[in-house]
Amino acid sequence: MSRLLTLITVLSLWSVAASAEPPSRDAIGPPSCDPDAGHRAREHVVSGVDARTAQAEWRRALDAGGAVAWTATLYDVDARSDFLAAFDRQAIRIYRMGQFVSPLETHLGVPEFPGPEQTEFWRALGGCISDSIVPEAVVPWSQVRELKAGNWVLWFKLTDRVTIASDRHKRHTLDEIKVNLHGGSGEVEYRWNWDPYRGVENFRGIGYGPAPYQERVRYTLVELFDPARRIRLPKQTRGAGW
Repeated sequence: MSRLLTLITVLSLWSVAASAEPPSRDAIGPPSCDPDAGHRAREHVVSGVDARTAQAEWRRALDAGGAVAWTATLYDVDARSDFLAAFDRQAIRIYRMGQFVSPLETHLGVPEFPGPEQTEFWRALGGCISDSIVPEAVVPWSQVRELKAGNWVLWFKLTDRVTIASDRHKRHTLDEIKVNLHGGSGEVEYRWNWDPYRGVENFRGIGYGPAPYQERVRYTLVELFDPARRIRLPKQTRGAGW
């Protein structure tokens, strides 16, 4: 339970940080795409804005040649490193946080959220990423055979294996990417038993993940990038675990 409460706390902090106001367009220089649309597209899904409005922002960002990006944790690669996952019309592109942030500050071994002075990071988070920055992995949408939504994560199951390395030099070759796209936070429900002689006993907290958020992300991705409905979508299960 302590590990689950820690996870909820970390995700809640990331949710607050990730929703912070990004630097203005002037602060990140003249973009080759529209980072403002990229930020809005992501945050509309995080906050549950009407799907039609959210999808309009996604199309605006994509039509301008950009992507929609999230900071992310890839648990099967390195749970103590952060990545950036960018979704465009061709593929999912995965980058290390350290490719955009220098120096990469950490607290208790976990990367700290970059401040407004890290302009290259904020432009990347807006979906405007230079072609000179080589992603750790490129996964064409044609290689995604299944997309499963859980409480805390999405599972991208692939037809081919990809190798991904973290900023801490952890390297794994996978045919399934278990990813938490930062932004959705869960809640803790407290339960107890009442005994008339002993009072409250067996007091415990049960953590529930942001399952509706995972489903919103999944719905948006398949709506925009899988018009033929080729990707398999298993039924979502909800509870206290993944």
